[in-house]
Amino acid sequence: QVLLAESGGGLVQPGGSLRLSCVASGSIYSITTWGWYRQAPGKQRELVARINYDETTNYADSMKGRSAISRDKAKNTIYLQMNNLRPEDTAVYYCHAEGYGESGNHIGSWGQGTQVTVSS
Repeated sequence: QVLLAESGGGLVQPGGSLRLSCVASGSIYSITTWGWYRQAPGKQRELVARINYDETTNYADSMKGRSAISRDKAKNTIYLQMNNLRPEDTAVYYCHAEGYGESGNHIGSWGQGTQVTVSS
């Protein structure tokens, strides 16, 4: 079993910045794809940013130029730096990881989420 723990959410004013972190623990051989998703009240969960096994990244159009995803392989940790935050960025942000466990099993895990609220 792989557990993901997010941190770094909170209340920020419009135009502010936050850095989210997600740490994976458990029986991990390799995490190939990491992603940050978010879900606002009454809306579907959507992709914010993703980093792939080859270090390529994908961003939601709304987050391009305002966010950066990165990872520390040695620490099984990813980060999401978000700048110039807007009220519409308010949501619960979830970490997702896919890869392989030490037994060769496929891993697909979600974190519990961290609340980001952008408000004056």
